[in-house]
Amino acid sequence: MAANDNLDLILRRHQEIAARLAEGVAGAQYSALSREFSELEPVVAAIKAFQAKDKERADLMALLKEPDLDSDMRAMAQAELAAAEAEAEAMSKAIRIALLPKDAADEGGAILEVRAGTGGDEAALFAGDLFRMYAKYVERKRWKVEILSMSEGTAGGFKEIVAEISGRGVFARLKFESGVHRVQRVPATETQGRIHTSAATVAVLPIAEEADLVINEGDLKIDTMRSSGAGGQHVNKTESAIRITHLPTGFVVAMQEERSQHRNRQKAMALLRSRILDARNQKLDADRAQERRSQVGSGDRSQRIRTYNFPQGRLTDHRINLTLYSLDRIMEGEGLDEIIDALTAERQAELLAAQAAS
Repeated sequence: MAANDNLDLILRRHQEIAARLAEGVAGAQYSALSREFSELEPVVAAIKAFQAKDKERADLMALLKEPDLDSDMRAMAQAELAAAEAEAEAMSKAIRIALLPKDAADEGGAILEVRAGTGGDEAALFAGDLFRMYAKYVERKRWKVEILSMSEGTAGGFKEIVAEISGRGVFARLKFESGVHRVQRVPATETQGRIHTSAATVAVLPIAEEADLVINEGDLKIDTMRSSGAGGQHVNKTESAIRITHLPTGFVVAMQEERSQHRNRQKAMALLRSRILDARNQKLDADRAQERRSQVGSGDRSQRIRTYNFPQGRLTDHRINLTLYSLDRIMEGEGLDEIIDALTAERQAELLAAQAAS
């Protein structure tokens, strides 16, 4: 449990913010204080509940020290003390988890990128299946999804699809999906009934705001072109598509989903900013040599993280050795929370262990 002094500091900070908000503050200061107050409220409620339970436990212990306590009352008090201690321990753990350092991007939206890997047409089809799984999950969460760019496979699915997902807590829920996803199944084109193995890669990037990363215009090479694909006469008349190359990193972003070149540029710059910031964060992690036992939360996309075995209806997440025989539900976006919850719990356990060791 965090030291009582630390808990008291949190309670005092909560009271201080409440007083300052009541006095009246405006602008950026109001936004910052309101956000901090909102983040502290559930922690403060948990601390007060824990303190009440701790007092209940102390009162029961004092009662049990009474020499003239009759046997029935003693038995009742002992049972209540055992229950209170168990509840206090659960509350204590909940507070420790609530006080763990959080990723600054957790509460925001995310850029979701799904790309076909090894496996040709089957990999593109699997990339399409993965994106549909996420789209259904997003719908269940009542978040919003906007396609930024896509390249369809020759036999269906996607060679690549990039989307922006907006809503509260999107990045916190989806960040563990980054990595290589492997599929084992019989392709529709397979006449011999043989199981093929192919893969797709998933990248989940926090949405970077302009204030998070300033890009020098001199570092950009910008090309405009006519949009390809459907669009009728508009396609032939307007150079609305745009391709931006960030010269220092070599990152290239192309956008043609909107009819307005200005809007395509806005989307392309937002995507470019997120990719650059994500690459920078990964480099910082590597420079600090923060090697983790698993891939949970690391953003390392070089290893296989999950296998989808369709003949057996089995999904295995290799980072936490979790196997579920509910692949149909998962592909419908229904069972994804069970995996994400397990990954989140594993990450929390790692952080708590590191905290205890320091």
